Amino acid sequence: MATAKPVAPVPLTRILPLRPPRRWRAESTRAAPPSIACSADAGGELPARLRPNARRPLWHGGGFSLGVDLGAARTGLAVGRGITQPRPLTVLKLRGEKLVLMLLDVAKQQEADELIVGLPVSADGSETPQSNKVRSVVGRLAVQAADRGLRVYLQDEHGTSIDALGYMISTGVKRSARDVKSDAYAAVMILERYFSSSGQGAQIVLPRQQELQDKLILKLSKYAEF
Repeated sequence: MATAKPVAPVPLTRILPLRPPRRWRAESTRAAPPSIACSADAGGELPARLRPNARRPLWHGGGFSLGVDLGAARTGLAVGRGITQPRPLTVLKLRGEKLVLMLLDVAKQQEADELIVGLPVSADGSETPQSNKVRSVVGRLAVQAADRGLRVYLQDEHGTSIDALGYMISTGVKRSARDVKSDAYAAVMILERYFSSSGQGAQIVLPRQQELQDKLILKLSKYAEF
């Protein structure tokens, strides 16, 4: 009995390396390779312009980082810089394209040059069905972010909701306000983890299209010169 040939999935985005290995280029007529997950500080594979701000908190050209706690109904936002305490911003009740555009607008308003999105994982580090949903949204976000010269990273967010509750209690947030603000404070915890670990384990998310990757690096170079 003939066996059906498996069809390689065609991803919306690619996670490093920036350019496909030689054997992929030689097979360019075949379906696009699946996504590859790689740390944002993967040695010499990552151009300096794409390294996370967490690796250079005192760098004079580094902008702010926008923390994003992406949920099914609500998305919490926070902003921070490596040498300062992140602060909660707001909670968005948007989905789909409206959410993506609002995230990019808020990043511009806050002078952020990167978005740090929490990735839900289980206690043992394995991904969950919710992880796939977040990756789907972040994939679309990364395409439009690259066009605007913004980097997008995924950061393990396991336990940040519990950490956020403890942080709100310790800073005196009233019980009546905790539920409303919890998502924004979870975004604060995502940034805290990102900076305290110097970006170790964060994954940069890049468009699969090489022209968008090149455009992103070019824009970042111009910003640095400015």
